[in-house]
Amino acid sequence: MSDCLFCRIVGGEIPAQIVDSTDEAVVVRDVNPQAPAHALVIPRRHATDLGDFVVSAHEGEVGRLFALAAKTGRAAGGEGYRLVVNEGTDGGQTVFHLHVHVLAGRPMRWPPG
Repeated sequence: MSDCLFCRIVGGEIPAQIVDSTDEAVVVRDVNPQAPAHALVIPRRHATDLGDFVVSAHEGEVGRLFALAAKTGRAAGGEGYRLVVNEGTDGGQTVFHLHVHVLAGRPMRWPPG
């Protein structure tokens, strides 16, 4: 989608600090980090949100997306990491292309929001 920020990042039109990539997803550093290590795992294929992605996913695609997120979290070091998916406006989603936040580098508090 030509007007989607993350589609443009995945397509190389907008520069980003790429951390990792696969045929199905790209991992970039968040430009507004909420933790010392904050990356976004963005599927190359546009899906508005997790619900949309799951409905249209090919076999294993959802698992591979989260496996890449876990790999990213483990690579950040420390004693753990947090994965966050904001779903819809009430869930805090501001960019309507599915992405998984990987936060690490500090203790995470609960409740988160």
